[in-house]
Amino acid sequence: MSTGETFALGAIAGSTILLGLPMARMRLQRIEPRAAMTSVATGILVFLLWDVLTNGVEPVTSSLDARHWGMFAARAALLAVGFAVGLMGLVYYDHWIKTRRASPLVGPGAAAIDEFRSRGLHALSATQRIAFLIATGIGIHNFGEGLAIGQSAAAGKVSLALVLIIGFGLHNATEGFAVAGPLAHEEHPVSWRYLALLGLIGGGPTFLGTVIGHSWVSESLQVFFFALAAGSILYVVMELAAVCRRFSMPVLVAWMILIGIALGFATDFVLTAAGA
Repeated sequence: MSTGETFALGAIAGSTILLGLPMARMRLQRIEPRAAMTSVATGILVFLLWDVLTNGVEPVTSSLDARHWGMFAARAALLAVGFAVGLMGLVYYDHWIKTRRASPLVGPGAAAIDEFRSRGLHALSATQRIAFLIATGIGIHNFGEGLAIGQSAAAGKVSLALVLIIGFGLHNATEGFAVAGPLAHEEHPVSWRYLALLGLIGGGPTFLGTVIGHSWVSESLQVFFFALAAGSILYVVMELAAVCRRFSMPVLVAWMILIGIALGFATDFVLTAAGA
């Protein structure tokens, strides 16, 4: 596989996140469909939290099994620091955004890109801000996946690289739905430009990771970025869980979260089966 083909396929794997984003423009008048979309998005993110933690912890445990104590200590430290930065970074940043807001939330409807550029995240509505944070966490996660694609191709493992591209492409398609879920609460559809921005934030890092991974192999870098993604996703899961509780529909919410988790595992099983 040539370098150009690897980069192109890495870009395709990242771009599939765009498939789920148009659902954000669906206008759902009844509260039940909105609760269902948000809950499914939460379930997908719960799966992603498990997925990135598994990928981040695996190199740490492998160095422990091999009794490489120095490498184990370094990777364990990267795992802890990355997770703490990913979680607490968003906690402090979201708190800072909320304290900066001098006027009520922008709305109804989507903040234009020009408004986003000129006023920042504090100009977004609550649901738009959650969607932005979801896209950010997913983007960090996808950077780690891009590293895996690039490193596999650089090592000559073409079949593995292709499997990763297909599998991560399927993952990203469900991740787009996770980003779109909270936006179903907007009174007016969000703009296509804003959705494109979320798609770039969430899917673009897959291509960037592929480029870097193709020229520089580093398991420690993967550990750090998977841990960073795990912390970010955990924060967003906590935010969405609070939203789900406000629906006062525990049975519906629980079923939809279960379906979201099942969707995540379904794409993971496809990836595993293809690899086998």
